[in-house]
Amino acid sequence: MTSGPADNQWVQRPALARFAWLSICAAVVTIGLKASAYLFTGSVGLLSDALESLVNLVSAILALIVLHVAARPPDEEHAYGHTKAEYFSSGVEGGLITITAISIAGAATNRLFHPQAIEQGIAGLGVSTLAALINLGTARVLRNAGKRYRSIVLEADAKHLMTDVMSSVGVIVGIALVLITGWQWLDPVIAIVVAANIVWMGVQLVRQSASGLLDTALPEEDMATVRAVLERYAREGVHFHALRSRQAGARSFVSVHILVPDKWSVHQGHGVLERIEADIRTAVPGANVFTHLEPLGDKASYEDQSLEWGTNP
Repeated sequence: MTSGPADNQWVQRPALARFAWLSICAAVVTIGLKASAYLFTGSVGLLSDALESLVNLVSAILALIVLHVAARPPDEEHAYGHTKAEYFSSGVEGGLITITAISIAGAATNRLFHPQAIEQGIAGLGVSTLAALINLGTARVLRNAGKRYRSIVLEADAKHLMTDVMSSVGVIVGIALVLITGWQWLDPVIAIVVAANIVWMGVQLVRQSASGLLDTALPEEDMATVRAVLERYAREGVHFHALRSRQAGARSFVSVHILVPDKWSVHQGHGVLERIEADIRTAVPGANVFTHLEPLGDKASYEDQSLEWGTNP
């Protein structure tokens, strides 16, 4: 038998689009601020920072589209919902980030061999600091929303913005050092370091996206919670095996075989399954639970535990 989420988390998902709009607005503002800082100073470090914010804008727009798709309810062609669309967004974002990093590294390398003095550095630093603070506040909002609603799109966007903040801090410190020491080569070197950091983040996002598309199991802490629920029924003579799980965006799926004493009636076994499913949904909010009833004394009950369907353990 099967069961779906008992709470109303599913119907709340469309509201997540407001967080994407917040990210879009923040990206537009920070692009303007960072571009102004670059024009003030001519710093290739600030140029790299501005280009990263441009990727933020593209990623936020993509996130808005994907969140609308992921919020669609299940239908005949997509019986398990559309939440996996979120993994495509994070994968594309990782690719865009990597491309941006390559562009930054190219511009920085050219500036390394052709140094250029930084102008109006104080004004540029002030504008860039304001942009970094905006991104920091936005990232914290997105991170909290991503964890609350189990949205990989919002979590990826938050991680991207936090990396942007760290990059901005590095650029700001670098420009300050250039102004203090007069070492113009520090500016492109810091831009290259920023590019390397961006590449690392992009690779991590692509790996996370690929992992989700490959039906990764639930986190071990969630699985431990599920096992604890099942083990509570041992005193009633109920056993379990073939426990499986997978994550699909905000939705989680758990399947398990429940073995009950041979003398139990179907009605009695069904009642236990109902209780087990309800307890798992309570322990892992939003979980879809699939259970299969089997008799403890039947040898055939133990022949379908393996990961390879149709083979014995």
